[in-house]
Amino acid sequence: MAGILPAMSRKRTALSMLLATILLLAMWWVSIRPSNDRDWTADQTILSSAFFEGKKVTVRNIRNFSYVTKSDYTPAYYDKTFDLDTVKRVWYIVEPFSGFPGAAHTFLSFEFNDDEFLAISVEIRKEKGESFSPFKGLLKSYELMYVAGDERDLIMLRSNYRKDEVFVYPMKASQEGVRALLVDMLERMNTLADRPEFYNSITNTCTTNIASHVNAISPGKVPFSLKILLPADSDELAYDLGLIDTELSFEDARKRFRINERAEKYADDPDFSVKIRTDE
Repeated sequence: MAGILPAMSRKRTALSMLLATILLLAMWWVSIRPSNDRDWTADQTILSSAFFEGKKVTVRNIRNFSYVTKSDYTPAYYDKTFDLDTVKRVWYIVEPFSGFPGAAHTFLSFEFNDDEFLAISVEIRKEKGESFSPFKGLLKSYELMYVAGDERDLIMLRSNYRKDEVFVYPMKASQEGVRALLVDMLERMNTLADRPEFYNSITNTCTTNIASHVNAISPGKVPFSLKILLPADSDELAYDLGLIDTELSFEDARKRFRINERAEKYADDPDFSVKIRTDE
């Protein structure tokens, strides 16, 4: 007993110290709060927002940068009012990352009558000096932002300057569904301006948010899949679910909706968004 009691006491002390350490770490973790007030990179300083008035919505701070290289650009923004009754189609855009198997950025673009387009991209919001890391994305390192952008910025940046492959797929959806999806995304954009959130590499990414928006409109439409967590093949998932508006095989659809050559050819064309979607 003389030997057992001190050993038990030491174990209780060690256990108490371990629990205290876990509690302190938990309190520290909970204390880390997201913020919209940081020293952001120049391309992510300004948040987009939407103002609804009846059947119309004015989107403020639509990004439309002019690029010399992917890191040398002239910032520019504009505001534009859209008639929600004229939105007619949504496009799913996939940018697989060069050198990172399975990784990709995905976003949506909404097409209106008169060949008008509004792209919405869910992204990490980087502070100056930061770069993206999937591991850091699990550790409350980045806030989340919704970027409303002109396609000449959000698509051309990726195809013409980053030189990544870019696929632009037409999606099957009713006009009512496309409108509801757009409104849902714009409302979340506004929510993040008031109540910031942290990006998370598993639960709160570009593709998980798109899936959540789709499921909010049509519950259960997009089931859980590893292709959402590794979205370079999320277009294949969308194809298998019957969400891409095409009669082509998946392999032929990838060839048809890869827009890199057309994006280079029509970079200076005022009808850039139309031309990259046109068969040559």
